[in-house]
Amino acid sequence: MLKAQLFELRIVVRSSHLDEMEHVNNVQYLQWVQDVAKAHWEHNALNQWLTDHVWVALSHHIEYKRPAFLGDRLLVKTHVHSFEGAKSIRQVRIFNEETNALLVQSSSEWCLLKKASMKPCRIPQEMMLPFFGEAFNE
Repeated sequence: MLKAQLFELRIVVRSSHLDEMEHVNNVQYLQWVQDVAKAHWEHNALNQWLTDHVWVALSHHIEYKRPAFLGDRLLVKTHVHSFEGAKSIRQVRIFNEETNALLVQSSSEWCLLKKASMKPCRIPQEMMLPFFGEAFNE
């Protein structure tokens, strides 16, 4: 079995992230889920993959645990949970970096498309490998 590689982003909550209740807007969390997924892909992908392929979201399931407020420092962690056919399941967790409290967790299903046709394509093995570490025994 292969172990998923974690990818992280750090964010400081700005006033533009807040809603009328003065905490981070739920839609903003979804934006960060998408942003970290894209950043992880771009960090690990070869230039040819970026030229030839694009990921589209099929679904997002988000659980809001605790609010975040102006000035909070957040740690956004993601990893690819699985690949199957043209689809991938990605997990994202957002923490308050100072308290380590879990604020949000999500699971998203993504589909790989060929840019030229905008049709789904099977995820090649070599495209999966950069998202996983060395083999390990459980």
